[in-house]
Amino acid sequence: MQLFIFGVITGILIGILATYLVRHIRKNNAVREKFENWMQQKNITSRDLKIVAIGGGTGLSTLLRGLKLYTRDITAVVTVADDGGSSGMLREDLGILPPGDIRNCILALADVEPIMESLFQYRFKEGSLRGQNLGNLLIAALTDIANGFENAIKKIGNILAVTGRVLPVSLEDIHLVAKLADGTVICGESRIPEEQIKKNSPIVEISTDKPYCKALPEVIHTIKEADVIVFGPGSLYTSIIPNIIIREVAQAIEQSKAVKVYVCNIMTQPGETTGYSVADHVRAIMKHGGAKLIDVVLMNSAKLPDDLLAKYRLEGAAPVEYRGKDDERDINVEFVSADLADFSKGLIRHNPQKLAREIVRIAWERINKRV
Repeated sequence: MQLFIFGVITGILIGILATYLVRHIRKNNAVREKFENWMQQKNITSRDLKIVAIGGGTGLSTLLRGLKLYTRDITAVVTVADDGGSSGMLREDLGILPPGDIRNCILALADVEPIMESLFQYRFKEGSLRGQNLGNLLIAALTDIANGFENAIKKIGNILAVTGRVLPVSLEDIHLVAKLADGTVICGESRIPEEQIKKNSPIVEISTDKPYCKALPEVIHTIKEADVIVFGPGSLYTSIIPNIIIREVAQAIEQSKAVKVYVCNIMTQPGETTGYSVADHVRAIMKHGGAKLIDVVLMNSAKLPDDLLAKYRLEGAAPVEYRGKDDERDINVEFVSADLADFSKGLIRHNPQKLAREIVRIAWERINKRV
């Protein structure tokens, strides 16, 4: 019965999406025109930067929502290690790669009517499909129809007319493995934060159950061609590092001439980065991927509201501190601070436009210095 319902829903939706969505694409030119005027004032050549954004989770989709206002040449490289929630259920039931982070990135790069975004984000509340996300089901169906996960992502991107493209970092079925300071080994991305909290022992290393996992060739090619490579914001050990522990990816980034920017989280994350400073985040990335992965660290300078900080402290989170020169003496990167925060939804998050604007500014200034 579940398969029948799934088939009916998928058939109807795929049939209407191609005709409905394309007619409701909206292009926002106001921000682009304003930025192009700024570029002219700075005597910068007006062209689209080739930006590769690497990560996963909500942090990557937040970044993409801002970047698409400044360039059309965006590639999101997304971790495929997620094994929780709807993605985990589909991964176990159908043997496909987890679609959740991919779905969020596609929606972030699309410009669709709010009702269609709500449809893709809809989660069933009752019945045999309880807990399943409709967008994930569509990607699962397209994986079968389009003969593969990579083709399915391209098809759904075409249907939604996304700005840029979204790529899984690998097509291999990989699982994360975390080693804690007390020697505990945790298998599975969804188990890492809760087990780390129980053990109260810091993460010292992240790896996968497939040490020789291959990256998607298109990911490597795109990294080599990039003007800018951005990591984060997002979960350090379960969204960002899972991409760079694929050795091909780390090597391509090291060899790339792109401006490499790491966006540090505003708040620490219980189960992953409790007590971490900005420099601690950077050291963890360099430890897992190499010392040449980052040129610039971008961090928030905005004052955080006391009421929100109190709320976060109850959950074990605190602002990620920049501790100055003494804390970064072994790190050869530039640290840049700017107002990047957004408190509009009662949460402490990065503001997509502020973040994208600062990244693009940093990139053009560094590119111009090279000319």
